[in-house]
Parts: sequence; structure tokens; C-alpha cells
Amino acid sequence: MFGNLPPVTRGLILANVAVYLLQQMVGDPMIIYLGLWPLSTASVYGGVPGFQPWQVFTYGFLHGSVMHIFVNMFALYMFGGQLERLFGPKRFLNLYLASIITAGLSQLAYAAFTGADPYPTIGASGGVFGVLLAFAMYFPRQTIVLLIPPIPMPAWLFVTLYGVLELFLGVSGMEVNVAHFAHLGGMLGAWLLIQYWRGRPPFGRRR
Repeated sequence: MFGNLPPVTRGLILANVAVYLLQQMVGDPMIIYLGLWPLSTASVYGGVPGFQPWQVFTYGFLHGSVMHIFVNMFALYMFGGQLERLFGPKRFLNLYLASIITAGLSQLAYAAFTGADPYPTIGASGGVFGVLLAFAMYFPRQTIVLLIPPIPMPAWLFVTLYGVLELFLGVSGMEVNVAHFAHLGGMLGAWLLIQYWRGRPPFGRRR
């Protein structure tokens, strides 16, 4: 089944797994240098650089646990292949990376606005949430069955409810140590790119 995935989806999953295995060997230095630190973090752990521009990209390939990477890669496996076959490899990769970057920028803005403690953000969730948003836009009536509880619902409803939940949890602060606004930022990035492709607001009609 994995071998039937189109190349970019398969490559992204393999890259994330490879980086996670490397994390297990290298340890904290990967998170210190490649995790996304708040803008105000000038120095961490005695002279090691905090925020660096490349982290807006690299944080999206790090994960904190086996469950963390499993959930993200399972979602990419479930929804990425169908989107890649629709968009083609180049557009799908652009969508995924744009979602990672806008998720990172959203997290930086949130941390700056709230004065959050200096801790790194890691994980591919921003890219995955962008994929989910795109899937709901192009396959709105395709049925998705939740794992817990096993409730079937159309993709548009699933993603809408998920987005509302992320916004509620982010605003309320009920679930700590989860970058809810990064997730929403990933959705925003995917939506903006799709609107650009379609020549719709907030962008002008493409010629």
C-alpha cells in the first residue's frame, strides 16, 4: 500500500521518519538548532542560537514522540496521495511547504503577541492541517470516519469542526503544549495558495 503512494507524499513520509530516527541518535542539538524558537529567544543553553530564519522550515520535520509522528504521517498517508494525484507533484509539494511555513509564521506571531515562554515548536502538523483543508475544499462530500469515536461525516464537516475546535482550544488555553494557532496557520496557508491558484480573493484573477 505504501508503495502505491505518489512520489511526493511517499517522500515526505520517508523524510519525516528519517529525521525522527536521526533525532533519536543526535538528541537535543537537533531541536535546539532546527526547532522553531520564538523571535525573542536570543540565546538558549549558553550561547546556542535561539530563533534562526531556517527554523520556519526545518521545525516541520521534527517530532517529539512516536505517537506524534505516527498521527501526522498517518494523516498524510490518508489524504496526501489523493491530493497529489489531483494537483500533481509540484503543486502538492508547494501546498505542503507553504502550509508548514505559514504555520510557523503564525506560531511566531502568537508567541510574540502573548509573550509565551521560550520553548521550541516542532512537528509536521501545520503541513498536515493544510492538506486537510485542501482535501475538504476539493473532496467536500467524501466520507471520513473518525477513529475515536468511529463516526462517519463528510470531509467539509470534519475539517470545519476540527478548525473550530483548534480555535477554541487556542483561545481558551485549555490544552497546553499544543501549537493550535500553528495548526490554524497551516490551514490559512493552504487556503491562500488555493485561492491564488484559482484567481479568487484576496488575489486578483490570474491572466
